[in-house]
Amino acid sequence: MFPKLDPLLHSELRLAVMSILAGVESADFTYIRTQTGATAGNLSVQIEKLDAAGYITVEKGFKGRKPCTTCRITPAGQEAFGKYVEALKEYLSSGAS
Repeated sequence: MFPKLDPLLHSELRLAVMSILAGVESADFTYIRTQTGATAGNLSVQIEKLDAAGYITVEKGFKGRKPCTTCRITPAGQEAFGKYVEALKEYLSSGAS
């Protein structure tokens, strides 16, 4: 039987955001938007969903006079992401038999 995939992480953009944040201490909104190619509006909505789930934290501030939004993955987010990756590996390995 296949493991259940976390529906929150099964979205392409949310998975991309989590993948980026899993490899860095933090990333700002502009960097994430550039890396994902997402529109600002769509990315903002997906970041809000990840934040509401407790998978990331979002800090809003300023760099000089410009607004800056910084995202970090939480321990709960790291755990959920790790489980998701492991579940995908099970899906992939079962098809290779």
